[in-house]
Amino acid sequence: MGRYHFRLPDIGEGVAEAEIVEWHINVGDEIAEDDPLCDVMTDKATVDMTTPVGGKIVALHGKVGEMKAVGSVLVELEVEGEGNAAAEAPAPTPAPAPAPKAEPAPEPAPAPAPAPKPARAPKSAPAPSTSGPASFPPSGFPLAAPATRRRAAKLGIELERLRGTGRNGRITPEDIDRYLSGGDDRYATRSGVDVIEVVGLRRRIAQRMEDAWRRIPHITYVEEVDVTELENTRNALNASRGKDQPKLTILPFFVRALVKAVPEFPHCNAHYDDEAGVLRQHAPVHCGIATATEKGLAVPVLKNAESMDLWQCAEEIARLSAATRDGKASRDELSGSTITITSLGPIGGVTTTPIINAPETAIVGPNKITEKLTRVNGEIVTRKVMNISSSFDHRIVDGYEAALFVQSLKRLLETPALLFID
Repeated sequence: MGRYHFRLPDIGEGVAEAEIVEWHINVGDEIAEDDPLCDVMTDKATVDMTTPVGGKIVALHGKVGEMKAVGSVLVELEVEGEGNAAAEAPAPTPAPAPAPKAEPAPEPAPAPAPAPKPARAPKSAPAPSTSGPASFPPSGFPLAAPATRRRAAKLGIELERLRGTGRNGRITPEDIDRYLSGGDDRYATRSGVDVIEVVGLRRRIAQRMEDAWRRIPHITYVEEVDVTELENTRNALNASRGKDQPKLTILPFFVRALVKAVPEFPHCNAHYDDEAGVLRQHAPVHCGIATATEKGLAVPVLKNAESMDLWQCAEEIARLSAATRDGKASRDELSGSTITITSLGPIGGVTTTPIINAPETAIVGPNKITEKLTRVNGEIVTRKVMNISSSFDHRIVDGYEAALFVQSLKRLLETPALLFID
């Protein structure tokens, strides 16, 4: 039998380390070739690690949340043959220590004479009562009579969980009765703290959000858009779509609007490398779509959105979103965005302040659609309106340019026919 060390492989794309986010094995397990070992997360994506050999798990090197360098040992296996590492020699068993010689028991010492009883101290006179205010226990210490305390202790009830209804918040026997009958749950205090280690995707999100907020001076611009005609167009297209065509949401229209707008505002479809002092303006539009998953926020990327029509765009958004929620999106599908759309759909609120997906320079956030009374041609009518909340890197995009960019999106969305004109 030999030992095999499974090391963290070079995952590519310049990755130097990865975080262990889940173990699929335990020490003592028998595994076969290609069985899953663990999941590790890089800056790009979560990657499944599988074993190239079968054997018995001897040791796991690292715990969930620990960062491991490329080339470091993750798993140690006992395998047939020599393996790729010398087996550790077992530690020598120490010789048993000789039994100590029995010593004869010493003769018992004579019992000491009993000490004389101390004289009883005279009773002190009781302290005179004062008419001042009564003193109360420290803050947080529940007030209760001794009998009430004894009863609560016998029943296993923490007095801190009760709401006292007596004078100065004193807990009464009736409060205990009410608690036992379940009638005081609304007022019972809560105790305990859950300590949750922040690992995996949530830690990545925390690091990226902190870095973006700390390094990028954000400017957020909010504009109201009348989407009545856009919604009429969307509903008409959905009513006539083929059975194999996906249902249109508002996102494909937003992507088409971005594709039409960014050539005039190249600073908004760019990456800013603040360490090198270089701005990289991109001709293709690789649109990130912020997607909520069970583990946190992820951003799959709609690559070359300028080459897609409305239906192709809708189909690819649906595919990417499903793959991301199922945890099946590849590293390539989760990287490379040049501008990002973030939308909370029907719960999107009136206004948001989105954080830029660094190193990008802009992020666009459509909010929920509401109905609003407004005057059109002298008549009061109901229109469907929506705010667009967009943030920009103020080091690169001036406020005036940001406003012009959003106004361009507004014009395209309020006149949806423009989205289909090349």
